Amino acid sequence: MAATATFGFLDDDTARSLRGKDLISIHDLEAGQVEKIFEVTRLLKAQVPAGEARRILEGKTLAMIFTKASTRTRVSFEVGMWQLGGHALYLSAQDLQLRRGETISDTARVLSRYVDGIMIRTFAHDDVLELARYATVPVINGLTDLLHPCQALADYYTILEKKGRLRGLKLAYVGDGNNMAHSLLFGAAKTGVNISIATPEGYGPAEDVVKLARTDAAATGCEIEISHDPFAAVKEADVIYTDVWASMGQEAEHDVRVRAFQGYQVNEHLVGAAKADVLVMHCLPAHRGEEITDGVIEGPHSIVFDEAENRLHVQKAILALLLS
Repeated sequence: MAATATFGFLDDDTARSLRGKDLISIHDLEAGQVEKIFEVTRLLKAQVPAGEARRILEGKTLAMIFTKASTRTRVSFEVGMWQLGGHALYLSAQDLQLRRGETISDTARVLSRYVDGIMIRTFAHDDVLELARYATVPVINGLTDLLHPCQALADYYTILEKKGRLRGLKLAYVGDGNNMAHSLLFGAAKTGVNISIATPEGYGPAEDVVKLARTDAAATGCEIEISHDPFAAVKEADVIYTDVWASMGQEAEHDVRVRAFQGYQVNEHLVGAAKADVLVMHCLPAHRGEEITDGVIEGPHSIVFDEAENRLHVQKAILALLLS
């Protein structure tokens, strides 16, 4: 019997609209589809017994392509597939013929004959787009230099879990306008969270991403602010979010970036300028003492490890909806 016949929450109109779909960007999702991911996350996390959950993707296989190192992405997807009854294959760049010149398009078509879905964590966003163009199974963006959609979905689910709502809250992002900033922008626009991003000059989010997010925001009424003032950004904030100043692949820029980002550290002084019950988030790994202090990440406002846990649960929902 098909899993969708057993689990009604995977067989309504919204769930069916996600089945077989790629997840490349939150921008590509409808607001109702984001809500559906969160609904399935809640059910899988707390209400569906483990034995039943393991029937959802029984016999299904996920290929996981990694050209970037990973802790949370690899473990959460691999464990998530196992908990849903499926199997995950870890494929590093050294394991595939990509390093010997096989094209992404050929890799996509070959893997589509073997597996039920492909997750990729890589540098160039165009590689993910090409993979999705030629694959005949769902492709999930596990991270690119442009976007990190699974992390942002886990972040907004965690906020929903902690605050009981999303629409009308304010999230302040302080730091580099990187892939996390981009996906948080798209997530805010889809969920109705007001977002204020503060970066040093020259390090802001990509203009085309901001433009698309503003277009999405018109439907939910959320406000998007881009500035260079971290204290203005965190004023009345319900959530403060930060990320490393030098992302993977930018190690050579580390010292320059540390100088440029002075004044953008999420420390006790900055947290004190937000609401008294503000939540502090970081997607990890954290460079303690740079973008965030040890006292904040270990302090009473931090929900950093709750959001890390929710990568597992949100991605299980994504896998269940796309692959079932």
